[in-house]
Amino acid sequence: MTEAALRPAAAGQVTSLTQMPFELDRGIAHRAAIGLVVLATDQTVEHEFRRILAIDGVAFYGTRIRNAAEINPATLAEMEKGMAGAAGLILPGSELDVVAYGCTSGTVVIGEDRVFGRIREARPNVKCTTPITGAVAGLKALGAGRVGLLTPYIEEVSQMLRRFIEARGVAVPVMGSFNHENDMEVARITQASIRDAVRRLVEECAVDAVFVSCTSLRVASIAEELEREVGVPVTSSNHAMAWHCLRPAG
Repeated sequence: MTEAALRPAAAGQVTSLTQMPFELDRGIAHRAAIGLVVLATDQTVEHEFRRILAIDGVAFYGTRIRNAAEINPATLAEMEKGMAGAAGLILPGSELDVVAYGCTSGTVVIGEDRVFGRIREARPNVKCTTPITGAVAGLKALGAGRVGLLTPYIEEVSQMLRRFIEARGVAVPVMGSFNHENDMEVARITQASIRDAVRRLVEECAVDAVFVSCTSLRVASIAEELEREVGVPVTSSNHAMAWHCLRPAG
């Protein structure tokens, strides 16, 4: 630094120290950088991800994808056209370890492989996951061959989800639904309602685990307590997707 720069500034003058020395580290996501495509109507997934992924060196970066609040096969299929654009908005030019598409029913309607393909249009070769991808992987890791399924969806979408799970080797002998189409209101279904529904499923039929589908439902904070109460593992779309994001991310 020059002698002039070290002299106190005269009254009314500003000392400007340019080119201050600095170092770079690996940033807050030095263990895992996760991209998350969030539905425009979703009020829950980011909140629950912050709780679940509160791990040193792990960070998620979200973007939104346009969708209709009414959840049915036609509106879910519409999201495919915006998927690549949404994925491309997440930290352009930076490397992500995994990109997750945060819609369980959307994945089932569009198709898991098509979802991954659309994401990779913007992020070639990136590892991908979805809530149902994580759920199936998690249920198999638990050795759960018989699963109780709880959804908020209309019957047509719920049955599509049941067939998707069973096609991957996990039986669904009992299922229940809140049968509600509006995603904005699904986010406000009470945790007490979810608890009661999970209890009912387990009372109706012997299962190895319960999967609560939909990223809008608030399950993560009550899952552990519910497990103790009903005596079987309980997972949800956000819980399973967050867990699975960490697997491919290493």
